[in-house]
Amino acid sequence: MQKIEIEIIHDVVCSWCPIGYNNLKQALLNLQGEVEASIRFLPYELNPDMPEEGEEIVAHLIRRNGWSTAQVLSYRKNLIETAADAGLGFDFTKRTHYYNTFVAHCLIHWAEKFGKQSELNEVLIKAYFTDGLDMGDLKTLLALCDQVGLDSVAAKQALMSGNLAEELEVKQARVNALMIKSVPTFLFNGENIASGFCSVEMFERYLRSVINKDLLVNKKTS
Repeated sequence: MQKIEIEIIHDVVCSWCPIGYNNLKQALLNLQGEVEASIRFLPYELNPDMPEEGEEIVAHLIRRNGWSTAQVLSYRKNLIETAADAGLGFDFTKRTHYYNTFVAHCLIHWAEKFGKQSELNEVLIKAYFTDGLDMGDLKTLLALCDQVGLDSVAAKQALMSGNLAEELEVKQARVNALMIKSVPTFLFNGENIASGFCSVEMFERYLRSVINKDLLVNKKTS
């Protein structure tokens, strides 16, 4: 059994991030018995200057990418199909806006202190991509913390102290130093990098290459 540390650089409103995450989980399940993985999340804000009220998704993509409405809808159709293949339900009748995600990232960071990062991330995925909840709304985020057994009162106090923001900025500085250009990005043992949502098969091949590399290094140093 080879142990691997996997860090996922992601944004809460990134459509491809949960697709990549689900495909990675399936690959790890397929390699059960060969690899034991620990997963943690690192923050990346796609829209750090997003206003509090957010921005309507279609309008944002037209403005940012210069797409037509038809191009946005075509992109959305492909996205929904790809998400479904990964076992995810994206509902754009409810998910209408992009939001500022700094506070959400602070809470994901805080959840790591209690071993609840993955649980909170999965709750956030459903809340946003399926239920269309506001990922910038503090009350909404604190209620989601309660869902995974985190103390929402303690979470609010941690946010108000400013400590979480300072700690998150340390993680953001590390991500910035890696010169990441897109998310999701996956770090394997701190150095092997894979970008994009990746298929289950691609993750399996990549994980096996990491395992074989580590085994070779260990053999040479033993």
